[in-house]
Amino acid sequence: MAETFTHYIAGEWDDGDGTETFESANPATGETLGTFERGTESDIDRAVAAAEDAFEEWRSLSYIDRAEYLWDIYHELRDRTDELGEIVTKECGKEISEGRADVIEAYHMVEWAAGDARHPQGDVVPSEIPSKDAYMRRKPRGVVGCITPWNFPVAIPFWHMAVTLVHGNTVVWKPAEQTPWCGQIIAEMFDDAGIPEGVFNMVQGFGDAGASIVDDERIETVLFTGSAEVGHEVAAKAAQQGNKLAACEMGGKNGIVITAEADMDTAVHSAVMSSFKTTGQRCVSSERLIVHTDVYDEFKARFVEVASNVAVGDPLDENTFMGPLIEPEHKEKVRSYNDLAREEDVNVLVDRTDLDPAEIPDGHEDGNWIGPFVYEADPYADLRCTHEEVFGPHVALLEYDGDIEEAVEIHNDTEYGLAGAIISEDYREINYYRDRAEIGLAYGNLPCIGAEVQLPFGGVKKSGNGYPSAREVIEAVTERTAWTLNNSYEIEMAQGLSADIKTKDE
Repeated sequence: MAETFTHYIAGEWDDGDGTETFESANPATGETLGTFERGTESDIDRAVAAAEDAFEEWRSLSYIDRAEYLWDIYHELRDRTDELGEIVTKECGKEISEGRADVIEAYHMVEWAAGDARHPQGDVVPSEIPSKDAYMRRKPRGVVGCITPWNFPVAIPFWHMAVTLVHGNTVVWKPAEQTPWCGQIIAEMFDDAGIPEGVFNMVQGFGDAGASIVDDERIETVLFTGSAEVGHEVAAKAAQQGNKLAACEMGGKNGIVITAEADMDTAVHSAVMSSFKTTGQRCVSSERLIVHTDVYDEFKARFVEVASNVAVGDPLDENTFMGPLIEPEHKEKVRSYNDLAREEDVNVLVDRTDLDPAEIPDGHEDGNWIGPFVYEADPYADLRCTHEEVFGPHVALLEYDGDIEEAVEIHNDTEYGLAGAIISEDYREINYYRDRAEIGLAYGNLPCIGAEVQLPFGGVKKSGNGYPSAREVIEAVTERTAWTLNNSYEIEMAQGLSADIKTKDE
């Protein structure tokens, strides 16, 4: 792509006020995919102003009229799934079935949000006074800032924006700087759909552009998906402004509990999927496998065998299971945690940090390649490698010999609380985990990855303070008003409160 791509502000392609550009690179090959304008604070300022100007007219439309614009995008996403899935794979490096799934998840989210426009909005609540009606209505908050990550560059933007727009808000969106090509295509879709000017705005750029979104007091809600460090900063800044809400979904140090009652086929399959899909670059990826001593040796042997042989290669090849890491800087981060694990004296079982050159496809020598790194460690040791998020194929086996209570205690021994799974044929163990695991996303006899769009997606503890997806995002982008309407000429109060007005002459 020879041209330099621009922002989308107030219904127009906008060169921006800055003088800097940046490039998107294919993480599997290192080749440049496109050049993009780098957004500035003044670009965000103009985008917010456009969104603010468009808000009153947009909110005056019906839910159904607003959803019509999204139906056009839904059909385009469906019609172009294979094409866009390949673009996702080229830009963020995840293997091709995951690239397609990213697009499918996006149109599922758009379908859910647009379909929700014809569902009941609000609640009727019984009043204790027969002559009164009590109900709740929602209204949009205003301008919503959306800051999205690179690992789901099509799906997560629509988690944020589809519901937000249907509920009458306007949007200023900053895509991840690693995947601006996907951002460009989404903006083109909104433009093709003819969405009114200022309702949807996109500014490409880096963290300073995202910070400008968070700092702008005209923005009523910030929806953020990304790292815990940045997310906590977003939430803290939003809290200082008083009027602003922030729904932040962040990272995790996720665990899978494999009990003595686990089916081993299910356990190994679930662990491999959870640890190595997207090359471990999912916020829900599992880096901690908590395995009962009765099945530990069998599980270890089988898991190590797969990790030693899992197919790493060209993400466009249907036979690849793991693609590259997103960028050289992240490869260095993952490598540093592998080195840290060795320094902390764990027992390394699989070390494919440096892949055999024969595994790297021709023409892909400049890719950000790394393979699985698996080790066993003391579950009670205070090790950084078993407690800090790596965001890569870096996996600890933690053996325990007690009951489900011990397993869950180890599972919860982390600052994070995003996702987790339990593998067991004993429903009592599953139910104990269900009630005690400190997580927002839980799976039974499944990998701890995968999300259906109608379910809220978010965590607890250091992993999140909100759910910027599905029905739960409605809470962040709308205000709820509780109404009580009197249908009588008499005023009667609840709780037995007297409505009599008494004067001094009585």
